[in-house]
Amino acid sequence: MKKNKTILFNPRSAKGKHRIPNTILQVGASIHGRYDYVFIDGNMEKDPWQLIENYLKSGEFKYFGCTVMPGPQLKQAIPFSKKIKELFPQTIVVWGGYFASNQYQVCLNSGYVDFVINGPGDNTFPQLLEAIELKQPSTLSEIKNLIYKNDSGEMIKTAVEALLDQDTLPKFPYEYLNSFYPLKRYLLKTFIGNTTFQYHSSMGCPFSCSFCAVVPIYNAKWKGMSANRIYDDVKYFKEKYHIDAVEFHDNNFFTSKKRVLEFSELIKNDNISYWGEGRIDTINMYSDEELKFMRSAGCKMIFLGAETGNDAVLKQMNKGGTQTGQMIKDFVLRMKKADIIPELSFVLGMPAKTEKEVYNQILWDINFIKEIKAINPKTEIIIYLFSPVPTEGSELYQQILEAGFSFPQNLEDWISPSWENFDLRKNPLTPWLKPYMIDTIKNFETVLNGYYPTVSDFRIKGYKKQLLKLTSGIRYKTGFYHFPYEIKVLHKIWKYRQPEIEGFYAE
Repeated sequence: MKKNKTILFNPRSAKGKHRIPNTILQVGASIHGRYDYVFIDGNMEKDPWQLIENYLKSGEFKYFGCTVMPGPQLKQAIPFSKKIKELFPQTIVVWGGYFASNQYQVCLNSGYVDFVINGPGDNTFPQLLEAIELKQPSTLSEIKNLIYKNDSGEMIKTAVEALLDQDTLPKFPYEYLNSFYPLKRYLLKTFIGNTTFQYHSSMGCPFSCSFCAVVPIYNAKWKGMSANRIYDDVKYFKEKYHIDAVEFHDNNFFTSKKRVLEFSELIKNDNISYWGEGRIDTINMYSDEELKFMRSAGCKMIFLGAETGNDAVLKQMNKGGTQTGQMIKDFVLRMKKADIIPELSFVLGMPAKTEKEVYNQILWDINFIKEIKAINPKTEIIIYLFSPVPTEGSELYQQILEAGFSFPQNLEDWISPSWENFDLRKNPLTPWLKPYMIDTIKNFETVLNGYYPTVSDFRIKGYKKQLLKLTSGIRYKTGFYHFPYEIKVLHKIWKYRQPEIEGFYAE
């Protein structure tokens, strides 16, 4: 009986329907055929701990690999990892994901996380298993993208590996996942299609925004699969599972125009819609004809980080590139003509020298958002409160330290209610953002979501949409956002879904 098997665990990320767990699929691909492993998707299990415990009780499992994004995933990742160390102390716990990479010190100091994979683990994870299995701890320091404590308790952070050629990576073990969870359960009806496939085609982002959690991991590097490699997988799911839509969960799907246009050419006759994330100043370099071609090939919506219309604040964020407030206005008009829905995220509540300046910036962006909606009413607006990320060395990071902000020093503090909201960018606990400012932002957001309900929640249509618009119309037009309880009641009755918290509504 083998006693070195691995559990690859995807903690629950949100309520409702769920997407293919591409993160643990990628790790599975790295050891497929070399080491035995099982998948556990917390989104698909009523009681994932029971399954984890049963596997560990069998005596066959030595490794517990867990992907950890900030927010809801911590509510299972932290207590489960702690319990594993208490009940099965010989189990080696390995964390990956943005949270682990950015908060590696608090993870390793917890006493129940043994190793952190710092970024992609395509080579790191199998090399780590090999070093442990061959009892060669001296080789750990030679494994790139690894963070751990040595026998002396010293924190070791190894060299960062250059991003790999994505076409050379092994195919994801979709059919192996299917033996644990039927893939059809992941292929959901969303606003972009009746059978929506979720895919990840690139790593990193070529920019270094100071508010982005990706920056410390990839250091402004990006590598993507070729259009043909992407299309091979999409075509496979089209033929076997009859998909008609794809959500690209890349950090920046549209980085390479050549790749996007080649993919659009390949997919144009397949009746498949697609959605992805990009940058305004990158996609603004696409011609009107190219945007229209993408739309005809299936590009229905693009998520874009507008962040703010204030050029001074964009500079403070180290947004990079050429984006300006005026470019955002011009861009949403171009998208309107191309019939592609721009989904713009805004980050409100940046630090400033005075309390008045912080509040004035918030009010400025609220008015800017209303300008955007006037130019292109179909523009989707997503509002976040600024939540600091540990991008050490940046001017913005120094500003937040000087303002008195600090991250929890105890891993379990991250699952307190206040810090969970912090991770969702809804209650950042930042000292410069006062309660009345948060109320202003949230009340405006409620009114905005009443007057312009998100298109991604396709239940909100017909009389529901009309009633919401009628109820919130006076507030939206006059700027009276205080105590919008009547809109909140309708949102609660109809279980209005905000995509920034729970993703697209899906059935």
